[in-house]
Amino acid sequence: MEKATRPLVIVAAFVGSLAIGLLITLWLMGGLGGVTAPAAIGGPFRLTDQSGQTVTEKSLIGRPTLIFFGFTHCPDVCPTSLFEMSEVLRAMGPDAGKVNAYFVSVDPERDTPAAMKDYLSSFDPNLKGLTGAPDDVARVLSAYRVYAKKIPLKDGDYTMDHTALIYLMDKKGSFVRPFDLKRKPEDAAADLKRYL
Repeated sequence: MEKATRPLVIVAAFVGSLAIGLLITLWLMGGLGGVTAPAAIGGPFRLTDQSGQTVTEKSLIGRPTLIFFGFTHCPDVCPTSLFEMSEVLRAMGPDAGKVNAYFVSVDPERDTPAAMKDYLSSFDPNLKGLTGAPDDVARVLSAYRVYAKKIPLKDGDYTMDHTALIYLMDKKGSFVRPFDLKRKPEDAAADLKRYL
C-alpha cells in the first residue's frame, strides 16, 4: 500500500510545483491584475560550486546568467530543465562560455558539492551546481523569491516541492525575466546571445 501511494505523492508534488511556478511566472510578468512584480529579485549570496569554489552575487557580473533552483533527487522537472538548459548551451557553441549557468540546490541536506558534481556530470559542462549551509541556501531562496518545501514520503524519505523557473539575469546581475526553455534550443540560444 505504501509503495502505491509514493507515485501519487510525487505526482501531487509535481503538479503543485507547476501550479506555484505558473503563479510566480504570472506574478513576475505582471499578469496577476493589480499585483505588481517585486522591486528586486536577487541579492547577496555565498554558495559553493561542485568543485568547492565560492560563488557569490559578484560572480554574476559581466555575463548573462541562467539560474535554476532544484535538487538532485528530483524525479522529473529538474533533470528535464537541466537537459533543456544543456541543449541551449550546446546551441550557443563557443559563446556558451560567456554565460553563467547555475543549478542551485533547494536541498542542502543531501546536495553536497560531491553529490552535485556527480549529478551534473550528465549535463553540459558549463552548468555549475551551487549548494551551501542550510542558512546560506535559505538566504538565496528568499532573495530570489523561490518557494521550496520538504514533502515527507511514507517510507521515511522526502521530496522537495519548489519553484521551477529559469531566471535570466543580465550582465549587471539584475533580474530580466523568466527564461523560456520550451522552444527550439537554437531560438533560445539566439535570445540569450542578445544579452552577451
